[in-house]
Amino acid sequence: MGHVARVVRRQRGQSAGGLNARLFDHVDLRVASLAAAGPFYRTLLPALGFTLRVDIEGWLQFEAEGEGATEFFGVTEDVAHVPNRTRLAFWAVSTARVDELALLLNEIGARAIEGPGFEADNYYAVYFEDPSGNRLEIVHRTAKFAAN
Repeated sequence: MGHVARVVRRQRGQSAGGLNARLFDHVDLRVASLAAAGPFYRTLLPALGFTLRVDIEGWLQFEAEGEGATEFFGVTEDVAHVPNRTRLAFWAVSTARVDELALLLNEIGARAIEGPGFEADNYYAVYFEDPSGNRLEIVHRTAKFAAN
C-alpha cells in the first residue's frame, strides 16, 4: 500500500482538530426603534470590542478587529419587536472590566441594571436591558460549569 499524504489547511477560526475556534459568526438583534437604540449600541459595542463600524442601510453594525472575516453584531429595527426572556452575554477579561462597563451602562441609558456582583465564585456579572427591553449581560467567568 502506498503512503497517502494529506494536507490540512486551517481557515481563520478553525483549530488544529478541525473544530471551530470561533463558535459564532454574528448576532442580528431586533429593536423597536433604531433611532432610540442607536446611541446606546454605538457606545456599547465598541466598548465590548466590536470596534469597526460598517454602514449598511437599515442596520447598525460593528465588527471585531482581525484578519479576514470576524465576528459582528448587527442591530436593525422591527416595529413589531417584542422582547423575550433570551439573554445575550458578553465576556469581559476581568471583574474590573465588568465594573468599568457597568459604569458605562448607567451613562448610555441601559435599563433594569442589576449588579455587578458575584453569582458564584467564578462568575461576576452585570445584567441589563437595552432601550427596547432586550436582555443583555457582561460577565467575567473563570471556569467551566461542573458537569452533572
